[in-house]
Amino acid sequence: MPAWLPDIDSSVVLDSLKSLLLLLSLLILRTLIVRAIAKNPALSMEAKRRGVVSVRNTILFALLVGLVVIWAHELQAFAVSLVALAAALVLATKELLLCWSGAALRVGGKVYEVGDLIQIAGYRGVVLDHDIFATKLLEVGPGQASHLYTGRIAVFPNSLLFTNTLIKENSGQEYGLYLLVVPLGDKDDWREAEGHLLDAAKTECSSFLDKAGRDMKLLEQTNLLEAPSPEPRVTIQLSETGQIQLVLRFPAPDRGRSRIEQAILRRYLTAFN
Repeated sequence: MPAWLPDIDSSVVLDSLKSLLLLLSLLILRTLIVRAIAKNPALSMEAKRRGVVSVRNTILFALLVGLVVIWAHELQAFAVSLVALAAALVLATKELLLCWSGAALRVGGKVYEVGDLIQIAGYRGVVLDHDIFATKLLEVGPGQASHLYTGRIAVFPNSLLFTNTLIKENSGQEYGLYLLVVPLGDKDDWREAEGHLLDAAKTECSSFLDKAGRDMKLLEQTNLLEAPSPEPRVTIQLSETGQIQLVLRFPAPDRGRSRIEQAILRRYLTAFN
């Protein structure tokens, strides 16, 4: 080794060069794949976004695995002395480790992916992006009963997957069943209101009832359960204050739920008033 170079173990230099070569190779591969996805006219925008996210996460995982393999012998030499340090790091980085574990849970359990509408711990929106640390949502609201984009971006750490229940609002199929709650006043005739609400739902949903029925049958075959009927149905509930509430279950396309809901409400209010 030349005299002007510092006294560095040759194995460390070699491992550093291998790591740099791996990083450059993966960056070039990622750029080529992302460019091919972006220029593919057969893919929708959502499919392109999902593909880019998948490629990025796969490249990152490959880089981590490659670095572990390259530096394995160096890590092994320090394994014994790092036991105490590792214990301290676990305590100090507990939240970070939970985020990584949550990412593993999301991938292994196929909990959600880009484009899904989810809600967890007060967050509700469409998944825009996710990585090993957090998930980014395009917020939907306001509240739990509305289905409009608010324009705000919400980000939650993956660690929430271990401490909160996650609800996936879209079933992954073209059609699903949804609920609409209609409160009544003290002087309203609930029988008349029930009839108008049911008629409005049947009118608005009649054009796709057959398609929704086929989706329910597919759900039955996939999950080995008895699929519910897609026919609109109204049930009656009493709130804690004694107010009557009509609960409508109706089918709707996953991408047109808000439009169908608004059409049903407008037709019902016009008829009932």
